[in-house]
Amino acid sequence: MPDALRPKHWPKASYDPRYDPVVDAGPGHNRDYAPTYWIGTAGPPPEDDGPISGDTDADVVVVGSGYTGLSCAIHLAKEHGIKATVLEANTVAWGCSTRNGGQAQISSGRLKRSQWIGRWGVDVAKQMHAEICEAFEVFRDLIGQPEIDCEPQDGGHYYIAHKPGVMPALEKESQLLNEVFGYGSRVLGREELHEGHVRDQEAAGAVHEPDGICIHAAKLAFGYQRLARKLGAKIHPASPVMGWTVKNGVHHLTTPGGTVRARAVALATAGYTPPGLSNRTKNRLMPILSNSIVTRPLTDEEKQACGFQTCSPLTDTRTLRHYYRFLPDGRVQIGSRSAITGSDAENPKHLAQLLKGLYRKFPALEGIDLDYSWWGWVDVSHDMMPRVFQPDPEQAIYYAMGYGGNGVMYSAQAGRRMAQMVAGKGADLTLPIFTSQLPSHGVLTPFRRLGQRVMYVWYYLRDEKF
Repeated sequence: MPDALRPKHWPKASYDPRYDPVVDAGPGHNRDYAPTYWIGTAGPPPEDDGPISGDTDADVVVVGSGYTGLSCAIHLAKEHGIKATVLEANTVAWGCSTRNGGQAQISSGRLKRSQWIGRWGVDVAKQMHAEICEAFEVFRDLIGQPEIDCEPQDGGHYYIAHKPGVMPALEKESQLLNEVFGYGSRVLGREELHEGHVRDQEAAGAVHEPDGICIHAAKLAFGYQRLARKLGAKIHPASPVMGWTVKNGVHHLTTPGGTVRARAVALATAGYTPPGLSNRTKNRLMPILSNSIVTRPLTDEEKQACGFQTCSPLTDTRTLRHYYRFLPDGRVQIGSRSAITGSDAENPKHLAQLLKGLYRKFPALEGIDLDYSWWGWVDVSHDMMPRVFQPDPEQAIYYAMGYGGNGVMYSAQAGRRMAQMVAGKGADLTLPIFTSQLPSHGVLTPFRRLGQRVMYVWYYLRDEKF
């Protein structure tokens, strides 16, 4: 298309509640945001650089404008003097980054510290812990920047036992954190939890981790966007990658408005990674749907009955966990598992299941009106841990993804680590999450959702019946 005929703006497409990254060719083109509490209360998005409107050259292209991609752009500029071009298929931070629960915890991926030791041994597990602690400091530093007003509520993270039978394992994990990793977690009994923190009626007790911050998810993304552009990055929404070729070492990324040529490409598409984007990411994630709801503001009587004395992150010990919190404006947010396929996402049974979980924890809220309800895709890796990786040392292609629902905090560091690799300074990154690729589902790929259905039944039985 001649440059003169390329549109400078594309019409906004409606939000698609049935989008499914496993079966759909791509996430769409300039789709509107999901109707989340975060988008509803964030105010207008900051300025961007508009869609790609002609062929252009870039040093580095970042594909995906969520937390990871924007952090990568920020750190490329701040630490390496590289000004990235960020390509987003839809609206900025359209995917995970405006659909999550806004909880930053001292974790990455789905595995506990004891599982790190079982997989890698004590020495590597300690190095992993140091990486996560450093990541939390990177995150704290970012959200302290004047461009990022994301309403942080600090106070640690509460890992809440949803039944008495899980308390011994929770106590053992806390002891391991303290004795092996030198981390100051603390076990709370049911009475102490109820009297001083939150009156979750399911809770048999909890472990409190001192690092945990709740944030406003969209305001965090929009703050990253402002900071990235202030540092010189270009952010182009409505610019999905529709074709990708490499000629003489130069990447040619075709968008509806033109082709971007770059020496390096960093992929930060997480649970919204199109299956045809790159064979280096194809079938290496299991996108999982998660539902989330936000109630109307609680009355004083409801607040007292629920006993909220913290706005910190709350997570229960189910395999299909609930993540929940008391919002600064007096509402309650809770999220958990949803449908298996996008085509079933609107089925009211999934909302009913989530409401049932809310009522078990806080019976005083039974029948409460909801102001927001949405769902989004979580990027779960086959081995439950993320990767920041260069799949082929001969190709300047990198990716960072696979957080398994723990990406709000670690995505800041993952973007920074990916920027380090892009800048050619990743030789010192020797942890397994930096030196191995995301595992593939291999021959089981066509059957992964069948397996997911079976595992959901098993998880339910283990969580609720055994």
